[in-house]
Amino acid sequence: MNAKFMINDYALIWSLLFQASISESIHSMKQKIWSNYKDEYNKIYKDKEAILKDPKNFIPNNDTIYNIVLESKEYEKLKKQAEKYRLEVMQIWDSIKKEVNDFLKKILKRDLGTYNILIANKELNIIDYTKNSTTTDKNNSIILALPIDKKEPTKIILNILTTILSNEIKNYPLNVEIFKDAIIELAILNEFATIITKRSCYLSGNPTSNELKRQLYPYWLMFLCVPKEKFSKYMMRDGIVFDIDKYAYEKEFRKLDLEGFIDFCIRNKRYIIRPLVTEII
Repeated sequence: MNAKFMINDYALIWSLLFQASISESIHSMKQKIWSNYKDEYNKIYKDKEAILKDPKNFIPNNDTIYNIVLESKEYEKLKKQAEKYRLEVMQIWDSIKKEVNDFLKKILKRDLGTYNILIANKELNIIDYTKNSTTTDKNNSIILALPIDKKEPTKIILNILTTILSNEIKNYPLNVEIFKDAIIELAILNEFATIITKRSCYLSGNPTSNELKRQLYPYWLMFLCVPKEKFSKYMMRDGIVFDIDKYAYEKEFRKLDLEGFIDFCIRNKRYIIRPLVTEII
């Protein structure tokens, strides 16, 4: 996976105009623009998809509002803040990108390609993804505007990866979509987070998925090709206990990618969801 972190004026302005106001001055500017250019304001709401599909070549049908914001002193300040944020995120990415690609290669068994990470102001607290269907620019784009956790800065990269996988892996019927969500959490928020922090991060993520993740955990270790004789070591590491003797070791998992593993778990859900609830140490 290759990530290109960039500032795109249109993506940044669109986010400032249509997401929650991050300051009184921005709110006032939005109100003033709305009062004077209602029709134009409404029309550019639809620009987001086009911006994300091809940010380098996007040209608005009407650039009146974009120009008003571009020429404001407030925007000059906000763009400088976004540039500082971009450099911070790039530094975090560079510190773990080798580990990211090694792990994705191990579990996805395919290349994720290149992503344009369009930086907005982190006070917006959003991440927005659109999969590219155009032929002009083969890269997919994400608007990134999440705060950086000072204690665990790599969390922002985990959020990016979780968002990408949630969109790259196919959708499932609503009654089994929870398997996809839980397994992506096992992959990124649990196993990969454990690798980069060097401490167990298992059962991090959405607490409503924890029971399912406990049930999936034995199969997940098999998917990671953990030898059965090392299961006890992993159980102690992650604080999840199960009866090893009740699980046949699935050697065929080594042939599956992450999507194949999700498919397997959904097909076999009635065997995986057992009445015996596992314990946490």
